[in-house]
Amino acid sequence: MSDYTSAEMMIAASARELADARVVFVGVGLPNIACNLAQRTVAPQLELVYEAGVYGARPSRLPLSIGDPCLVTGAVAVVPMPQLFQYYLQAGRIDVGFLGVAQIDRYGNLNTTVIGDYHRPKVRLPGSGGACEIALMCQRILIIARLSRRTFVERLDFVTSPGFLGGGDERSRLGAIGQGPSAVITDMGIFRFHPVTREMQLSSLHPGCTVEGVQEQVSWPLQVSESLTVTPPPSSEELRIMREELDPAGRLRQ
Repeated sequence: MSDYTSAEMMIAASARELADARVVFVGVGLPNIACNLAQRTVAPQLELVYEAGVYGARPSRLPLSIGDPCLVTGAVAVVPMPQLFQYYLQAGRIDVGFLGVAQIDRYGNLNTTVIGDYHRPKVRLPGSGGACEIALMCQRILIIARLSRRTFVERLDFVTSPGFLGGGDERSRLGAIGQGPSAVITDMGIFRFHPVTREMQLSSLHPGCTVEGVQEQVSWPLQVSESLTVTPPPSSEELRIMREELDPAGRLRQ
């Protein structure tokens, strides 16, 4: 299992970010498989929370959506969606929110609403759902996205979910409960945020990738950490779980 795809690299790196987490609010797609991998490897104590109202999910297979019936079996609780948001999320009881994105800027603000003008969009996306509340109220946020200049943009077409807004202390002045984005995991490397400016910095390169290659896929002048590292590749066990247990059909890991 020495060969792996860029998606498998991204999923494994994302799962490791959850090693110290207790409760995570899970999105669909890649966040879903990453959290389920973490639960089977670095974070067996991890409680998965899904927007449909499921707390403490332990799905026997990769859920097809946030409303997949397999989430209910073995869950700690199933509650109405308003109670999930009011009693858990808005009360600040969720450690990590894990989100995907259509556009992201250098300060970790996210767009999942429209591409183009809001009133005459080129593409209308799913919208916020609970993503705005997750971004504001989880203790920290993880973001997973493939690198491209269409995704990592200088300016969002619409701000769906706040990151650090314009940088600096803008988020804290907004009064958000959570601390904001902590990492952006991509198919070429991992970004973290400068503690003062709150601008995204390349902190880790995946094996075989270069700073120059990353810069080609980012629409602003790239900031690189002084302590840039190389991301460890997926282990044989991580690959086995992804390929045999979570996604044998390869829907998400190809």
